[in-house]
Amino acid sequence: MTQKRKIRVMVAKPGLDGHDRGARIIARAYRDAGYEVVYTGLHQGPMEIVQAAIQEDVDMIGLSSLAGAHKYNFPKVVELLKEQGVDDIIVCGGGIIPEEDIPELKKQGIREIFTPGTSLDEIVAWVEENVHPRNREG
Repeated sequence: MTQKRKIRVMVAKPGLDGHDRGARIIARAYRDAGYEVVYTGLHQGPMEIVQAAIQEDVDMIGLSSLAGAHKYNFPKVVELLKEQGVDDIIVCGGGIIPEEDIPELKKQGIREIFTPGTSLDEIVAWVEENVHPRNREG
């Protein structure tokens, strides 16, 4: 019997936002759920995030923003993934995201947005339902 590969998730903090407690909590919840987790650390640019995602061969990128730059950084990551030919990497986001920004972010390719108050169980359940190991050659 072949063992199914674990889901690989990257948690990233784009931009100048210096608060990563929530991102670390999410990363731990993903790890506890059995996922392989890569955490990029603070102050990553969209291109750095995309390059790390490709290098780490992830299935999903979870972007965290508390500083208000989500309207630029989140769609930029999606755009760069397309340019690099890896637009099968799912991108979701979380943090302090105003409700009125969510429909536009989803239209720009962000699959889901998790706002404060969303339980870790809900987030992990969404990943279980929507993220699967990507098809890889070789």
